[in-house]
Amino acid sequence: MYKTGMGLDRRQCEQIYYADNSFGIAVYRKYSSGSRYPNISLSAPLPGIPKPVFASVDGQEQCETKITTLENGLKVASQNKFGQFCTVGILVNSGSRHETKYPSGIAHFLEKLAFSSTAQYGSKDEILLTLEKHGGICDCQTSRDTTMYAVSAEVKGLDTIVSLLSDAVLQPRLLDEEIEMTRMAVRFELEDLNMRPDPEPLLTEMIHAAAYRGNTVGLPRFCPVDNVEKIDKKLLHTYLRSYYCPERMVLAGVGIEHEQLVACARKYLLDVKPVWGASTPTNVDLSVAQYTGGIVRVRDMSDVSLGPTPIPELTHIMIGLESCSFLEEDFIPFAVLNMMMGGGGSFSAGGPGKGMFTRLYLNVLNRHHWMYNATSYHHSYEDSGLLCIHASADPRQVREMVEIITREFIQMAGTAGEMELARAKTQLKSMLMMNLESRPVIFEDVGRQVLATGKRKLPHELCDLISNITASDIKRVTTKMLRSKPAVAALGDLTEMPSYEHIQAALSSKDGRLPRMYRLFR
Repeated sequence: MYKTGMGLDRRQCEQIYYADNSFGIAVYRKYSSGSRYPNISLSAPLPGIPKPVFASVDGQEQCETKITTLENGLKVASQNKFGQFCTVGILVNSGSRHETKYPSGIAHFLEKLAFSSTAQYGSKDEILLTLEKHGGICDCQTSRDTTMYAVSAEVKGLDTIVSLLSDAVLQPRLLDEEIEMTRMAVRFELEDLNMRPDPEPLLTEMIHAAAYRGNTVGLPRFCPVDNVEKIDKKLLHTYLRSYYCPERMVLAGVGIEHEQLVACARKYLLDVKPVWGASTPTNVDLSVAQYTGGIVRVRDMSDVSLGPTPIPELTHIMIGLESCSFLEEDFIPFAVLNMMMGGGGSFSAGGPGKGMFTRLYLNVLNRHHWMYNATSYHHSYEDSGLLCIHASADPRQVREMVEIITREFIQMAGTAGEMELARAKTQLKSMLMMNLESRPVIFEDVGRQVLATGKRKLPHELCDLISNITASDIKRVTTKMLRSKPAVAALGDLTEMPSYEHIQAALSSKDGRLPRMYRLFR
């Protein structure tokens, strides 16, 4: 803080303090007396100072995604984003949905084995030390249809990054001790999945198993306990030979120049022979997702209610209907519909009534105090999709809870209000743009879009599509969705759970009510 002893009054000192840089201080000192320029403002150009010249790019170049396909079929996609750091990774069109011919769980194993020892690096520690020199971190994530290896590090280490990624994806050693450690990690994760207080990941698994019984995206994302011992190096190599081929890969980068990334791709990914030998993409599973509908029940929830302050014993229900693929035009109306339904927990940040305007808050949580949760989710894949609502309540009120949710599904087909539709569209655009402020999110968006479609829709194009959605679009997609059979996942005490046939009847009715049941004895 500046002292008034410098011969300036308090107001002049504050001016100097808030313009705290050498140039600003000099100017303020010169003109603080107000004799020549009494009303100097930092929002206007300073007198006698030449206009600064900044490096700039036009709007198109700034957000343009450049794509190059190499001779072996590998796609290289990049978006320049000026800064010291970049995010680069390899995305593979491979996941749990491709395990029809194999024991389920291979993709889960590969996620845990990622960035272990390779032909070039003796251990995971060596990889981490190499990345540390460039301020980098690495990660691998698998979903039902994509495996993603990613590294964030300084731009000047790009050559090392692409070399490391090539080694991690195409030259893993898969040592016996690494596979054994992975078995332990998988077992631990499966135990944790069944014991964690938040049942959402488990319910997501169950609703997919119910909606796509025994096919593609309905196959388990997590390795079943029975398969942990079955997966070995030979099986992993057989799977990798089929799916880890250049035609099914994208090298994506954000924060680097495209030509530089293409040069690195040619150097490290063009003529590299994988450790498992030549790839044979003829064995690839090209099955299209078959939506079946159905119900999956898990009754035992005793493990989560231990301790001096036990978690309330709740019953969790998730009801879903088939939506559409992310390649279809109806994907955008479904995204808006999902945002319009919204929802969350009964104890959410901000509390009820403080800016919570989605339907599941207004119609469900704010009216029925006994419900702990009501949340809408939308899962979309290249050939199908699933829109579902997760709700939680005391086991004695399960029947009423299910009826409330089925009524919400039926009311989706009504005409959406002008204000709630505008709010949902604004919120969706806002969420899209805020997420794309993060470099790793841009990387994933670029990689996934190029992997699925060979091109990328830019954010402003998506915002335009969202803005054009009307109430009739929402009504049309909902009416089509309500014709599909429901998929139901139920977890907890299911004594009061209505039958699948009754839920189906409620979703086929005009008001969403369950058929009445009459009992002589309770």
